[in-house]
Amino acid sequence: MKITPVIIAAGQGTRMRSNLPKVLHPILGRTLVEYAVGNAKIVSDTPPVVVIGNGADEVRQRITTEVQFVVQEQRLGTAHAVQQAETHLRGNTDLVLVVYGDMPLVRPKTLQLLVDAQLINPGPMTMLTVEMDDPHGFGRVVRDENGAVKGIVEEVQATPDELAIRELNAGMYCFSSDWLWDALPRIELSPKGEYYLTDLAGIAAADGKQIETIKLDDPDELIGINTRVHLAEATAIMQRRINTELMESGVTIVDPASTYIESGVLVGPDTVIWPNTYLQGNTQVGEACILGPNSVIRDSKIGDRCEIFSSVVESAVLEDKVDVGPYGHLRKGAHLAEGVHMGNYGEVKNSYLGPGTKMGHFSYLGDATIGPNVNIGAGTITCNYDGSQKHPTKIGADVFIGSDSMLVAPLNIQDGARTGAGSVVTKDVPADTLVVGIPARAIRKLKKDQSKD
Repeated sequence: MKITPVIIAAGQGTRMRSNLPKVLHPILGRTLVEYAVGNAKIVSDTPPVVVIGNGADEVRQRITTEVQFVVQEQRLGTAHAVQQAETHLRGNTDLVLVVYGDMPLVRPKTLQLLVDAQLINPGPMTMLTVEMDDPHGFGRVVRDENGAVKGIVEEVQATPDELAIRELNAGMYCFSSDWLWDALPRIELSPKGEYYLTDLAGIAAADGKQIETIKLDDPDELIGINTRVHLAEATAIMQRRINTELMESGVTIVDPASTYIESGVLVGPDTVIWPNTYLQGNTQVGEACILGPNSVIRDSKIGDRCEIFSSVVESAVLEDKVDVGPYGHLRKGAHLAEGVHMGNYGEVKNSYLGPGTKMGHFSYLGDATIGPNVNIGAGTITCNYDGSQKHPTKIGADVFIGSDSMLVAPLNIQDGARTGAGSVVTKDVPADTLVVGIPARAIRKLKKDQSKD
């Protein structure tokens, strides 16, 4: 049985008061439509059809997974939106699952329940419903004396008796494909000048067809995003979901309400995350780490037993037992090997620090390759940019860089060398050699044990 999702993502979202298409507003690292596409892909092997309209080019660019796009040139309602997929799907699928691109909280298991019910339903459609005291503007599900669905009445058109109904239409359906395409042209234009997908329930009932319903237990799944207020509400719910899942997997989150972890971030057990910490993008964190408070880690890979205190880490790699901060900044291309220590107010960009290296506070390393067991004294700077291009610095094993050293690239400081405090090093330094001064000059060779003191 072939199942194809259709995702309605063509609306303008005027109440968002934004130049950005509504479905491209983000919640914890993913746009609304990306949540919809990801959830739909879990319940179907067939690429979803995404119906786009407002900001169509921007939506195309954002969705990088395999989908089929169709454009709703005129926004004439939800039924009209689904009808745009007919040329793609008529005769090519058995079931059509209809979901909305602005409902990010719907769980894949809910969509699976909807599909599973329609698979055994002899009638043409299965719909999702929910019972709530506050109807939130949803249409009412009207049943006959035997409990069969007669139709869906929109709130603005409901009678007082119908307004008292608390079974609400959740707006997600699974249809028999052949029936759907024949039924859509039978929908009449509403007083608002739109064709409503909800009218299909009345058409099916009038034809004596069975309409199956699945009642949803969690009303939070139905929050649609129409305003910035809704966006904030949905973000808080998604935040709780992600944090709860991590805590249940063995992660300690000291204050979940002030910890922001994006969808897709991986965190190992026994890691402790302190308040006001953000884990973003394609980030992986190992076991038994301590993160935060007040840290931002983005698109980075963190090994086991690392500590990151009040620092920013972006597009970096930290191997095991690395500690950073407070107030450190690891920029794109930073790679700290096992056991590296990076002190407060340090910054590393596009550089490798070898195992056991210690980088003092108030230092900057850019475009550098640092060997193992190197001491980088406080205030050390790699002067890697000459105004037009970047230059590399290479430091060998067991080197001691004195405080306030200026390392003017391109530069090669060989194994066991030392620089005196305040040196401005403009020329390569041979192995086991001490250089001092401005500009730095060699004053003596070092014995092996001296270079390691």
